[in-house]
Amino acid sequence: MSTSFDALKHREEKLLCRTYGRYPIAIKRGEGARLYDFEGKEYIDLLAGIAVTNIGHCRPELADVMAEQARKLVHVSNLFYQEEQLELAEKILATCHFDKAFFCNSGAEANEAAIKICRRYAQRVKGREAGDIITFTGAFHGRTLATVAATGQAKFADGFAPIPQGFTQVAWGDLTALEEAITDSTAGVLVEVIQGEGGIRPMTPEFAKGVERLCREKGILFMVDEIQTGLCRTGKFWAHQLFDLKPDVMTCAKALANGLPMGAMLCTDEVAQGFEPGSHATTFGAGAVLSAVASKVIDIMVDDKLAEHAHELGEYAMNTFREIGVRHPGTIDEVRGYGLMIGIVLAEDGQDVWDALIERGFILNLTQGRVLRLVPPLVISKEDIDVFAGALEELLSRK
Repeated sequence: MSTSFDALKHREEKLLCRTYGRYPIAIKRGEGARLYDFEGKEYIDLLAGIAVTNIGHCRPELADVMAEQARKLVHVSNLFYQEEQLELAEKILATCHFDKAFFCNSGAEANEAAIKICRRYAQRVKGREAGDIITFTGAFHGRTLATVAATGQAKFADGFAPIPQGFTQVAWGDLTALEEAITDSTAGVLVEVIQGEGGIRPMTPEFAKGVERLCREKGILFMVDEIQTGLCRTGKFWAHQLFDLKPDVMTCAKALANGLPMGAMLCTDEVAQGFEPGSHATTFGAGAVLSAVASKVIDIMVDDKLAEHAHELGEYAMNTFREIGVRHPGTIDEVRGYGLMIGIVLAEDGQDVWDALIERGFILNLTQGRVLRLVPPLVISKEDIDVFAGALEELLSRK
């Protein structure tokens, strides 16, 4: 059977529902921070499967864990006690201040769990008739109906009415608007520490601490969505640690099993009272293979000090990109982010720049029309950053 790009594209058009606008590449294999297409062309990966393969593609240690665990136990459902789940829970909880974990299969499911535990905690534990969740403009929390409602962007809700109720959006960064939006019906606030789809927009320290303060003053839950920012991406193990925050609930996914489908909702002992047997569940969540792999991922992140590496290399990268903007005025408006979660905000529409970078062998994302989003594997080298910066500068110098 042919494996040319055109043949693969034709097969997909016949076989799959059209939900993605594909990049003009068919990937055959990956290694570290490199991807290779079916013609053998090499790409420097600056996207990491959208902030997923944080410890690199096809890590041999993970392949060994998968194979070993698959011969021991794959799935029995969550009706049974499983050592692999408990080992994972111990490791992930050791990286933060939370006490309890709920494992699931994706970021959207993790956010669903956060929404549900927030509402049930308010209603069953605190005895409040509250269920509203406040989110912020520019957010992205997932593709299920509830998380589409939480996201609050018309383009994601188009054609899916009726959209679930109980979500209020306020302007990003506006503490006054947040305070005015909180009512007796408010159960909690859900916020991304750094908006990803929104164009790599970090919370400012003042905004971050202000959201936490208002939640404490009003007696509602403070929840952070770390699906993209978590697991060493921003130079800390968790992005909320950048601002010394203590959320009640946190969600994560993407990099947790380095490409295998896994998510988690972490919370304090107090909030964990919101769930009890039968109130929420998942058949596949934290199966033995996934738990074993995720445990190994966390071991590697800790042992290899990937948070520190992301901080140091991210600072170097952002300074390098800012210098390009200085040398070529009118091309780059801003470089923002933390660690290796970087947005290069171009002064003009970035489609032609993105197209040219793809053609030159760099895989990255374009969001909001002019933000080049870089979320590479955390094992990427300084040399790769320099090669990308050289190509970007050459393209911008023609503007």
